[in-house]
Amino acid sequence: MSEQELPAQSGAGVAHTGSLSRRMMLIAAGWIAVLLLGGGILLDRTLANLVTRNFDNQLGYMLTAMVGSAEISSDGEVYFNRPLGDQRFLEPNSGLYYQISGAGHDDYPSRSLWDRTLSVSNDHFDAQPHTYNAEPLKGEPLRIIERSVILPGSETRWTFVVAESRQELDDQIRRTRSILVWSFVVLGLGLMLMAALQTWYGLGPLRRVRLAIQRMRTTGENRVTEPLPLEVAPLVDELNGLLAHSVRQAEEARTHAGNLAHALKTPLTVVMNAATAKAPDLSDTVIREAAVMRRQVDHHLARARAVGRRAVGQARANVGESVEAVLRAVTVLYDQTRFDLDGDRETAVAIERQDLDEILGNLIENAAKYGGGSVFVTIDPGKELQFCEIWVEDDGKGIPEEERTRIFDRGARLDTGKPGTGLGLAIVRDVAEIYGGSVTLDESEDLGGLLVKLRLPRVRA
Repeated sequence: MSEQELPAQSGAGVAHTGSLSRRMMLIAAGWIAVLLLGGGILLDRTLANLVTRNFDNQLGYMLTAMVGSAEISSDGEVYFNRPLGDQRFLEPNSGLYYQISGAGHDDYPSRSLWDRTLSVSNDHFDAQPHTYNAEPLKGEPLRIIERSVILPGSETRWTFVVAESRQELDDQIRRTRSILVWSFVVLGLGLMLMAALQTWYGLGPLRRVRLAIQRMRTTGENRVTEPLPLEVAPLVDELNGLLAHSVRQAEEARTHAGNLAHALKTPLTVVMNAATAKAPDLSDTVIREAAVMRRQVDHHLARARAVGRRAVGQARANVGESVEAVLRAVTVLYDQTRFDLDGDRETAVAIERQDLDEILGNLIENAAKYGGGSVFVTIDPGKELQFCEIWVEDDGKGIPEEERTRIFDRGARLDTGKPGTGLGLAIVRDVAEIYGGSVTLDESEDLGGLLVKLRLPRVRA
């Protein structure tokens, strides 16, 4: 399965970066080609040198036999005291030749040279055998080994030469090279086939993930449960987390819609009944029930905004900056109230800044409204690793312990003498829980009033 195939099945217009299979095969093909080419060249040179060295060794044996058999006759000329073993020296134009040359003396050639002569320079002395390529005989490339020797009973510097046609050497190198090339071609094709099988097998888990997702669309499942390799497991975990998040959001949307419909049903029924009965207090009823509906709509809109912003990505907000901004705004409304701020102002929490401002605004405004003139805000007093706590304390009457659960209900108000909708703490609780936090109520030990403990998850490093 390739990356190009996935967009075609998941929808048109989805961007992609090419095929994983093609990318892996190109990398494998590149490395195979480089390694085989480099190894082939190195092995070719090694084998060619080995064949050439073996060829030269054979020439060296013949040269040694010549030197060992050479003697000086009574007339000062060189001759062999025993015949050389290779019969090709006796066959004309056989491709194997020898020649002994000395200054002031006639050349002593092999019968295989017939009427030809090997051009030998006597202006230097080769104490050790010297091998080279030359073409002293027209149309016949030769491999030549020569050595300079001064024989006993003679002061002449004799040059011993053995030459053999390069055709046999070149044929051996050509055969070796042909075998090497075909072997590397077969090896390369085998390696490419293995790379293709490895790519197909290695990408198998991705195909299984695709089929599992396809089954989820057709069967209604909401998780990938098929066992997969360790390398793919984190991807599947994230996918399952995303699916669970989507299911949770859909369930929350259904719950919100149901709650809103239920909350609006009663006020609408009251208004409808009053209008049908043509009640004399119809206008007051409409105003009262409209206010109720507005509170419910505001509450659910706040939750919907928080859920929508949470789904965007990793949220981040600085607690100190948010608290200071809220305090500046609330101080204008409650200029007779004393506000104090303490704690780590650099703490960051995983929540959108707008939602954090709304939560803190509700808590601090409630503390100023129902307190006795003092509000104390503490950031991160407990220094927990996973969560940041924000304490909001006031010096008011507080809330009885038996009422602390009910106060979070929508529209619940203990002091009806002051303006408000009764949705502040409910919104705080709902928005905090959307981000994985919580809100609890307690009694302030320092001020004697209400202590609100807001816990929000820290930003992951």
